[in-house]
Amino acid sequence: MPPEAGTGFRRQTVGPRPVHGQPHAPLPNLGPMKAFADPAQSLHSPGFFLMRGRVHQNFEVPARAEALAQGLTRLGIASTTPAPAPRAALERVHSTEYLDFLRDAPAEWAALPEPGPEIVANIHPSPEMLAQGAKPPAGLVGRAGWFTADTACPIGPHTWQAAIGAAGCALAAAAEAASGRTAYALCRPPGHHAYAARAGGHCYLNNAAIAAQALRDAGAARVAVLDIDSHHGNGTQGIFWERGDVLTVSVHGDPNRYYPWYVGHTEERGAGEGQGCNLNLPMPPGTGDADWLAAIETGLAAIRQFGAEALVVSLGFDASEHEPLGLLRVTEDGFARAGAVVGAAELPAAIIQEGGYNVQLIGTLLERFLGAWAG
Repeated sequence: MPPEAGTGFRRQTVGPRPVHGQPHAPLPNLGPMKAFADPAQSLHSPGFFLMRGRVHQNFEVPARAEALAQGLTRLGIASTTPAPAPRAALERVHSTEYLDFLRDAPAEWAALPEPGPEIVANIHPSPEMLAQGAKPPAGLVGRAGWFTADTACPIGPHTWQAAIGAAGCALAAAAEAASGRTAYALCRPPGHHAYAARAGGHCYLNNAAIAAQALRDAGAARVAVLDIDSHHGNGTQGIFWERGDVLTVSVHGDPNRYYPWYVGHTEERGAGEGQGCNLNLPMPPGTGDADWLAAIETGLAAIRQFGAEALVVSLGFDASEHEPLGLLRVTEDGFARAGAVVGAAELPAAIIQEGGYNVQLIGTLLERFLGAWAG
């Protein structure tokens, strides 16, 4: 069935989902892949990072964006700067109170007596507190703990500007996918650890979830998110946990040994209308190309079974064998093969940049992944 006018989606009638493995009709060739980046991403320069009890220089540095941009240049892809994400699009995924906190808290923090250079919480509400009716306090120090999941998401004076710029790139890529094409969003800071009302793991706005929601709003009946960052996409899972219109698939390092530690297990399948619409594929330490690619194939089979009309790819390069925060051992060739395999699904796609912190290598990995997709 051809795409409907104004969209790139192969519309499905209401009824049973497609049979496992049923092929989609090939998409037309609609021109070269577009890419989106925002210069504001370089303004966010977090410093604080806690590693095994020691304060360490943060790995999520502005140089990551430049390295990725160089990979695009080698591919002959020129990125454009879209408008920052509008508030209405953010509120489709994130709570109003949380967005206000991200935007306004740095100025309030700077007015505290002897503040540090970034907002870093020193307490988070425990499950016992939440079970007993915990609520966000008026004081900023308490709200910092309420709206963050960990200490790996320091909030600085330019974090908001960078985050809405990254989300704008995700929305621009989603608009391309809504027209039947594939596009890449160079999102920094990344997003897949951010919940609807909580930052975490270098992430503030969930770019992949924002893109998936934009695709739903553009007319896709079912959207799939395929997360191949080496860390579980816990925020994306949480946002769509009770929804049956978005399938979330995550291929990642075993959370028994790796961030985010508490979720990302195989038995987490969603709840309510979302029951069965979450698939976690945790990998043991040291997993290399063959098993990692097999897990991606398993995820793609689930996406076909789900009947997705559009795809969001949370693309992380921290599964690399040369990753400073690594657990897996995927090679450069492995990322190229992943690009080819996911591209062969022939779904309109918004490719959203997530992690990957080896600044010397990530541009090459992007070049290999996108080159194989297009090839």
